[in-house]
Amino acid sequence: MSRAVRRRTLRSEGWIAGLGTASGTRIVLGHWQRSPFGPFSDVMLEHPDGERLLLAPTRQAADFIAGTYVFDTVRVVPVRVGVADGTWTVTAGPLRLRFVTGRRRPLGLLLRAVPGALARRPAWSALTDRPARLLMPGVRTRGSAGAGRREWYGARDLRAVRAVTASLDGVDLGAPAPVEPPVRFGFGSVPRRPSLTRITTTVRLATG
Repeated sequence: MSRAVRRRTLRSEGWIAGLGTASGTRIVLGHWQRSPFGPFSDVMLEHPDGERLLLAPTRQAADFIAGTYVFDTVRVVPVRVGVADGTWTVTAGPLRLRFVTGRRRPLGLLLRAVPGALARRPAWSALTDRPARLLMPGVRTRGSAGAGRREWYGARDLRAVRAVTASLDGVDLGAPAPVEPPVRFGFGSVPRRPSLTRITTTVRLATG
């Protein structure tokens, strides 16, 4: 007997920073000005041994993110982000992070020309998926997520990150480094070179 499936589409707009460190820990910061849960920020970390950790500010946000991506540990902790003159300061439970953005890359100049209405369309993300794979190995703009969900990314800006300092539980994570190996939270990674991307994410849920 078939079961009716109701689909909902949830959209978030904000920034994603992808950062590597000499210790081998990779960090992905999501800073969302607009989301189904209001403005919030979250941090995903992958350690050198492959353990994946999510730091999220509310149980609702944590449940949604953990239902879309894959983590070994989920912690609900205060996540605070400050931005001033290109310097980002982040506190998230045991994590202390500071990074400085650099000049906009040529690809960033191109992405800035993408209208917001176009970036929100799943069809646009599907069209840009192959060029993204070629230009930035590991990056995907569409794919399957957890719990039968589908997800699309629409990028609208890209800036280099030129300085990073980070510590976890008081331990220095080392100098900035490429995001290598790629992170394994979902169907794609962030760019290998540390960067900050303005992005629209669209998640289509399937619930019975």
